[in-house]
Amino acid sequence: MQTKSPTIQLRGVKKLYKIGTEEVAALNGIDIDITEGEFAALMGPSGSGKSTLMNILGCLDRPTVGSYKLDGEEVAHLSDDALARTRNKKIGFVFQNFNLLSKIDALDNVALPLLYAGVGLKERREKAYHFLEAVGLGDRAAHQPNELSGGQRQRVAIARALVNDPHIIMADEPTGNLDTKSTKEIMEIFQGLHEKGRTIILVTHEPEIAQCASRQILVRDGVISKDAGRGVVMDVV
Repeated sequence: MQTKSPTIQLRGVKKLYKIGTEEVAALNGIDIDITEGEFAALMGPSGSGKSTLMNILGCLDRPTVGSYKLDGEEVAHLSDDALARTRNKKIGFVFQNFNLLSKIDALDNVALPLLYAGVGLKERREKAYHFLEAVGLGDRAAHQPNELSGGQRQRVAIARALVNDPHIIMADEPTGNLDTKSTKEIMEIFQGLHEKGRTIILVTHEPEIAQCASRQILVRDGVISKDAGRGVVMDVV
């Protein structure tokens, strides 16, 4: 049986910052493969480097040293414009604070990535509505964010992340501002996306959230200190 090629491959990745006369390594030699269709939870205490790693994986930042291949293409040192094009085409983001625009309705929030991609009005509204329905919010399309609960706003954010049909969904503490019921609903959506073959990378500090993933990756002091499957309880303190 042929092994899948990794959709993400990092080799020798370091992220260095100058603080005064000193050079500090936020990441200090990361090697990792993530295969298409994996659901990986990225964990680590504050200052561990997990947010820096997430930014590099999401093409929001570049490593100082090392290689990052995304779907076989070297992206570590692309220009700003080329990195933005890669990010917009291949990655959908879900954030803890939802990052919805307050003055437009749910439908137009979901349609925003299509607007930036130059898709026409009719097509982008049809696609946006399709993905709102997919997360159970077809009846809330005309509601503005302040008319929605936290769980509903996060569902809108997930629909927006999916609307460009990205290869990878990156979720940064997506349940951090939600109550228990909404957290369960949002994690069920992520698990459903995983079952349909989406690649998901989820940053969390909550072990019970990480255990929903099929793989748990612990970052500590700028390196990967543990890489385990489902069911392992990670101590992130």
